Amino acid sequence: MNIKTLVSAAALTLFAAGAFAQAASTPKVDKRQDRQEARIQQGAASGSLTAREQRRLERQQKSIANAEEKAKADGVVTKKERAHLQHRENKASRDIARQKHDAQGTKP
Repeated sequence: MNIKTLVSAAALTLFAAGAFAQAASTPKVDKRQDRQEARIQQGAASGSLTAREQRRLERQQKSIANAEEKAKADGVVTKKERAHLQHRENKASRDIARQKHDAQGTKP
């Protein structure tokens, strides 16, 4: 094997690795997960979420993160997978809002 073939193979490998990492990128999902986690923490700190509600919402966020990792596992997140993640995030967002405003955790 000559040096030219070796360099070409190395360049191709690096290019493929870069494409693989880019294809499985979900920055919008990650950003939304961070915002929703902050909302949960804020609700716990303000007293608008009970400890039980907080645990349930955090478990829901962990489940979404696991689904995201599963979608990324093959290196490509399809439109269908993105739609599924977005649907789950929408539901989680509604759940956070409902739990924060249900008056269970408010202090008198």
